[in-house]
Amino acid sequence: MEGLLQTENSSAVTMKLNVTRHEPTMVAPAEATENHVYFLSNLDQNIAVTVQTVYCFKASEEMGKERPSEVIREALRKVLVAYYPLAGRIGISPEGKLNIHCTGEGAVFVEADADCVIEDIGDMTKPDPSKLECLVYNIPGAKNILEVPPLVVQVTTFKCGGFVLGLGMNHCMFDGIGAMEFVNSWAETARGLPLSVPPFMDRSLLRARSPPKMEYPHLEFAEIKEISSESTELHSEELVYRSFCFTAEKLDELKKEAMEDGVLTKCSTFEALSALVWRSRSKALNMAPNQEAKLLFAVDGRAKFEPPLPRGYFGNGIVLTSAIGKAGELAEKPLSFGVGRIQKAIGMITDKFMRSAIDYFEITRSRPSLTATLLITTWSRLSFHTTDFGWGEPVQSVPVTLPAREVVLFLSHGKERKSINVLLGLPESAMDRFQGFLQM
Repeated sequence: MEGLLQTENSSAVTMKLNVTRHEPTMVAPAEATENHVYFLSNLDQNIAVTVQTVYCFKASEEMGKERPSEVIREALRKVLVAYYPLAGRIGISPEGKLNIHCTGEGAVFVEADADCVIEDIGDMTKPDPSKLECLVYNIPGAKNILEVPPLVVQVTTFKCGGFVLGLGMNHCMFDGIGAMEFVNSWAETARGLPLSVPPFMDRSLLRARSPPKMEYPHLEFAEIKEISSESTELHSEELVYRSFCFTAEKLDELKKEAMEDGVLTKCSTFEALSALVWRSRSKALNMAPNQEAKLLFAVDGRAKFEPPLPRGYFGNGIVLTSAIGKAGELAEKPLSFGVGRIQKAIGMITDKFMRSAIDYFEITRSRPSLTATLLITTWSRLSFHTTDFGWGEPVQSVPVTLPAREVVLFLSHGKERKSINVLLGLPESAMDRFQGFLQM
């Protein structure tokens, strides 16, 4: 694969955006909504972190002088009637679990103005908080997620008439599929259309069984002992961020490489790319050969539950699964070794496994350990690029940052969405090695 990778380095000089925010306001649902405590399933409990994303839209002659913030605010009022828990506040039940107090207080909404044109943002194919943090709003002084509303919105208008929609949404409200259904419903509302996928609100479908039953070991939660001293020392270094673009041609080559020894009968793009990143990152961090390295990733369980979750399910329908391999084996064996481990992890996801995972949390309240772990989050199949509030589809849509140093993000790239950008942060010395291993 030598010479096939295109990289973007976060150390490149970027323009610092100058953004002026107005006072935040609350946007409540346009009509009275239910006032009750809304149940969150155990699949929602494990990932209660705020995910910040930005969507960049160019000016549109068709929209004339309509101010984007006014159109988006009014549409938000209307769509929150259907998605009313997003207008509530996160609370804790007597059992110590998160829930939503459906108070109707509203989402936080901030208007802002930038003193440049939208093209000055430049290419956003990598996470660069120093450039993008001014396009999302953080609640001042918030000490934990209980002090941050589930939905925080900032609309930044640029001199050219283009604008950026910056969102902060708590992952406990929905997974990537649910989040995109909400954002696209919001955009449909802005265009005067009915919701093509109305939300299905009842999360009790995923309640723990009574009594709960742990039927699998659930190694995704297991704590791995860190025995790699060099790897531990690297964690004290500052992270640098880079993105690596794999074109459709490169991905096809990678799949062929994974199957060339005849061990596998099939191989998906996700499996081949994940195995390559898992192997390359383990080597780049100088993991000891006998160090166990864990790969965590989410599988969409909607269709795998029995019966399948209803269309428009409002919540997290993803389940974490894991693959474990010795760093030395990952480094020395063919790519098919890592792919095989990943395929086995995917094959574990059945209704019985997912119900067991829900019950595991009910009994243990454990959260996945990230020691010696790589967590891959796949956004490449999500419809970020289809959101249209009336100004056409976004020219760019990306996360503001990665939530943890162990996280690698796969994003679709290019007009045809067949290329994948791999975004990650590593200590600088490890990043240089990682890039070299990808190109071997």
